[in-house]
Amino acid sequence: MRRQAFIMRLKPGNVAEYKKRHDELWPELSAALRAAGITDYSIFLDEQTLTLFAVRKVADEEALAPLPKLPIVRKWWDWMAPLMEVNTDNSPKEWPLKEVFHLE
Repeated sequence: MRRQAFIMRLKPGNVAEYKKRHDELWPELSAALRAAGITDYSIFLDEQTLTLFAVRKVADEEALAPLPKLPIVRKWWDWMAPLMEVNTDNSPKEWPLKEVFHLE
């Protein structure tokens, strides 16, 4: 199991809606993430900078490759695009983080 961490950014004025949508995460999306081997997925917010810090455990990084092609993932991206910084395909802009310390 490998941990991955990355940041994303919200657009101003969207904190409450972003949280609401994640509180009501679609079961089909949750199932797709789990099927891809993602577990223990958390997203934290720095309210001063609107930076989202995400960390997740991944069983097999190669299993993540099909996710962006799944209709449920594309639908989620399209729905979330007005709230956050996104790429031209509406996928969230993500900046991977390098692990420099871990205590288990």
